[in-house]
Amino acid sequence: MIIAGLTGGLATGKSTVSRFFQDCGAVLIDADVLARLVVEPGKPAWRDIVRTYGKSVLRPDRTLDRPALGKIVFNNPAKLKRLNAIVHPRVAREQARLTREIKGKDPKAVIIYDAPLLIEADAHRRMDRVIVVATDRETQLARLRRRSHLTKMEALRRIKSQMPLAKKVALADYVIDGTLTAAQTRHAVTLVYEELSRLS
Repeated sequence: MIIAGLTGGLATGKSTVSRFFQDCGAVLIDADVLARLVVEPGKPAWRDIVRTYGKSVLRPDRTLDRPALGKIVFNNPAKLKRLNAIVHPRVAREQARLTREIKGKDPKAVIIYDAPLLIEADAHRRMDRVIVVATDRETQLARLRRRSHLTKMEALRRIKSQMPLAKKVALADYVIDGTLTAAQTRHAVTLVYEELSRLS
């Protein structure tokens, strides 16, 4: 079995790359899905978040109001760091549990751990390989504004809240260009997948 961490920046094309890896036969573990699971109402992470940021970050059904929480943390690096300290360890435990489960079913599996904050959370150290999807700042900014309906300032703030892409690229075993066409991206992913399969 081999586990490769897949990361990038906001709006670099990571979701497309992730989907192509699944098409190749990789097993996907999605950190965003795990992050939503660990903050469900009543769970320890949810309680810590409400205790830290107050009830204004809750919707009427007691689920997290993500836009409200985002406004608080993306304007304050210390508050963002605190949120990550609440969520990341719980996500790591879930990822480890799922990895054991997958290995039990298929000892030769290629697992892709799709995690936007893979390196920021230090999770890249637990991976056999690291894949980074990168793009230029202008493309990233335009995509993020279009996707999330943000002003240029809001989009820039979110991008700057993450580690610079150049630092992630420096830690990568594989870099996939997020500005490629769909066909080119699929080809690039297939080449990486074939190598990971040989390693597994």
